[in-house]
Amino acid sequence: MRKATPLLPFILVTSLFFMWGLANNMTDTLLAAFRRIMSMTDFQTSWIQLAFYGSYFCLALPAAIFIKRFTYKSGILLGLGMFITGGLLFYPASITMSYGHFLGALFILAGGLSVLETTANPYIIAMGPEESGTRRLNFAQSFNPIGSITGVVISKFFILSHLNLASAADRALMTNEELTLIRSQELNAMMGPYVGVALFLLVMWLIIAFTNMPRASDTSEKVDVRASLRRLLNNSRYVSGVIAQFFYVGAQIGVWSYTIRYVMQELGTNEEQSSSWYIAALVVFTLLRFVFTGLMKYFSPRTLLSISALLAIICTLGVVTLSGYPAVVSLVAISACMSLMFPTIYGVSVRGLGDDTKIGASGLIMAILGGAVLTSLQGQVSDLTGSIKLAYLVPLFCFVLIAIYGYFGSFNVFRREPIS
Repeated sequence: MRKATPLLPFILVTSLFFMWGLANNMTDTLLAAFRRIMSMTDFQTSWIQLAFYGSYFCLALPAAIFIKRFTYKSGILLGLGMFITGGLLFYPASITMSYGHFLGALFILAGGLSVLETTANPYIIAMGPEESGTRRLNFAQSFNPIGSITGVVISKFFILSHLNLASAADRALMTNEELTLIRSQELNAMMGPYVGVALFLLVMWLIIAFTNMPRASDTSEKVDVRASLRRLLNNSRYVSGVIAQFFYVGAQIGVWSYTIRYVMQELGTNEEQSSSWYIAALVVFTLLRFVFTGLMKYFSPRTLLSISALLAIICTLGVVTLSGYPAVVSLVAISACMSLMFPTIYGVSVRGLGDDTKIGASGLIMAILGGAVLTSLQGQVSDLTGSIKLAYLVPLFCFVLIAIYGYFGSFNVFRREPIS
């Protein structure tokens, strides 16, 4: 008898993919915002991603242990609670006007997202037949970029449009009182959307708390992390998937984090105007996610992953070598290539893990640390070379590794794994 997917719980969990997409991409725009507000370098602004994705790394394994000990529903409520708390902390941070306080709020918020992703990804796979798990996850993940678009639109109209266009040189000539007033106005605009999202999520927390959610495969309360890790480390397909996910997330976050900066340089626009190209990239990403989900009826996930990685390499070469509109169009096109990568690597990696799925899922979420490490590296390349174009060599290298993983099924290039 085939296991049916419960509709209401599936809808509620899928809605979470929308919400963390919104938070992720609102945060991406903060690099451009803080660069102007605080007159920072690209490397200094990359600390935003270090706090955000570093929190993912720190909280993923504890989250897996938590849901292994309790339930998927408990994990969702914990993650939402942290998400809400981090969003509300933007209010006191806007009053102190301390960069460190904003980083702290982002760390807590992102910790909640880490718990949510560690919980929701395997939960979606468990809500139905295992053989269709990757396709079901791609469908749920398709709502993630819709949230991403929403996040950037909110940021465009409520954060970036409120930035004072005074340059770093202009701000250096201002009095402390003038500079404090401008920064206060800009940071208050930044705070509003985060607090608003937190209040909305409080309502969602209550709805999920009072909804009867299935336990799915969560049948054992015994937690044996050491044994699970031992089995997972001996699974070459899983280990290769974690490595591929690290470099994929590093590529994705790096491509998107510096999109506004890149467009400003190539087209001579400001932050608000440049964010329209970022929105275009996310729209393309969203549309292609649905297209790739449909294509999985006819092609294996790994075949599509290999093709998309090769196309991403070509597009990234265009970003590095071209100028003006062709370069910007190449940058937007990368998002089309990236659209299936995360859920496909995830779904292929966790398939067949059985009782180790939850701990295995945490490893794949911890791999999101790539968004912190490689984005910081990309910022350093930009600062050292004085060229945001050359910084895109970092995601280019990542896409090469993903193409190798997609073709061979692991990083053992001497033996090709069976297509799955």
